[in-house]
Amino acid sequence: MSAGDPHALLGDFHTDLWLPDYPTVTCGAWSIRRIMMAAARGYWGDVYRIAGTVILAGPGMEGRASWMSLTPSEIESQEIGLRAAHGHTVVLGMGMGWLAANVALKSEVDRVTIVERDPDIIALMEAAGVFAQLPEAARRKLEIVAADALHWRSEGPVDTLQADIWERFVEPQKLDQVRRMQDNIGANAVYFWGQEMAIWEIACDQTGPHPPMDWAMVHRIVSDIRLPLILPDWPDFPAKITSAARWWAPDHRDKPADRATA
Repeated sequence: MSAGDPHALLGDFHTDLWLPDYPTVTCGAWSIRRIMMAAARGYWGDVYRIAGTVILAGPGMEGRASWMSLTPSEIESQEIGLRAAHGHTVVLGMGMGWLAANVALKSEVDRVTIVERDPDIIALMEAAGVFAQLPEAARRKLEIVAADALHWRSEGPVDTLQADIWERFVEPQKLDQVRRMQDNIGANAVYFWGQEMAIWEIACDQTGPHPPMDWAMVHRIVSDIRLPLILPDWPDFPAKITSAARWWAPDHRDKPADRATA
């Protein structure tokens, strides 16, 4: 077990998803390193005791920032789209490679295209050896394309699209950018990081700062968004959106919202 093994770091938080072993590595302005943490909040609001995490840090909107981590919030906020992936899945934004690797491990997935515009991120993941840890059958599914996610077009059909090119759960241009990417790709199903907070934001705009979130409202908003968004079949999903919004939505910017430290 290395010092950065996230299996040992997650403490009270448990997941059946695959977690690679990350070394400390730097490439250009980007780095992967371990930080110590005593606790971390999950995406849906629960707090877990942990020992630390592994983060991807690089240039952000306000200086150096954490762009991805193996914290409970990161894992939970990717899980809905990840578990729905099938066929040809496109992952926009390589990040730490964790999402794409887990998608490739799914038997329902036969091909994974990763689109990443920053050559230093691609080199960083190569140096970290994340994909080399996968079984050969999963590695064969992976293709890395050096391109801008906002302009890239698929040469063939795409079954599921997983988009995560952002620093924060809530960014004002996010929904417009997802529509732009989907216009270029035409995936049958789409999941983008933080999409539950986009649903919450629209609900707040329509009904006020404390919307009575239920499944009827979720379905109506998703229909208005006009994207084939992936949704779970959880009966309590609207309540989970409400719980998550307390910590990550714009009306609560006094709360910590960093990807690694919240």
